Amino acid sequence: MYSIVILTLNEERNLPRCLASVRTCDDLVVLDSGSTDRTAAIARDAGARVFTRRFDHFAGQRNHAQREIAFRHPWVFHLDADEQFTPELDAECRAASSRTELDGFMVAPKMLWEGRWIPHCTDYPAYQARYVRAPQFEFIEVGHGQREAPHMRLGRLHANYLHDLSSGGEAEWLEKHRRYARAEALAHLAATDGLRWADLVSGQRLLRRRALKRLSYSLPFRPAQRFIYQYLLRRGFLDGRAGFRYCQLLARYEGFTSAELRRLRAPAA
Repeated sequence: MYSIVILTLNEERNLPRCLASVRTCDDLVVLDSGSTDRTAAIARDAGARVFTRRFDHFAGQRNHAQREIAFRHPWVFHLDADEQFTPELDAECRAASSRTELDGFMVAPKMLWEGRWIPHCTDYPAYQARYVRAPQFEFIEVGHGQREAPHMRLGRLHANYLHDLSSGGEAEWLEKHRRYARAEALAHLAATDGLRWADLVSGQRLLRRRALKRLSYSLPFRPAQRFIYQYLLRRGFLDGRAGFRYCQLLARYEGFTSAELRRLRAPAA
């Protein structure tokens, strides 16, 4: 068996679907960031234990859960409220819970836009550390998200969880990514490790993806470059109308990040 922790903030719209997808789990935990809607009540009605912590960043929330919450099982799956579990992932997590030589597992989400899986323009499979041992697993903050600490011992699961990128509509997506752009810009300017050119041709997909992202900050016309990369080079056109619209939004996100970088680099008046 394993536990599940769900990060929330005003998620009364998304949380019921997320909770329904994990109803077979016997240890549901919600770590809330101070919701003012019915998020906490919905979680408790579903049998979840609810804890509250003011949000600093994703790594901080996940590490707090790892270290401060007494889970019933040594293995914990980290979910967000706009994500959903699948029966195939449940079966694989149960089988992997007997492993003791690893600190965690990378899992790739299937990302959806308006109900359609868009694998090409979301770089599927884009693995993230999500199924981990508590309390020893450690996350580090990178941009607006989190990553595994370098010393973690990781495996991979084959099954996926679902991530509904369009659950709040385009307006909410854009508002959220304006915030993410500032975090990305600050992280890039604060980074001390440079680009390793060898990583661009690494046999490890994850290393290539991270190196390409770092390289992108030095390229001109980043919004157009992102659209060309996702829609043409990554064959986002195969994802249909949903893929085209999502690639347009990714280009706008790059524009937000570029604007933040210019603002942060500008000399003080």
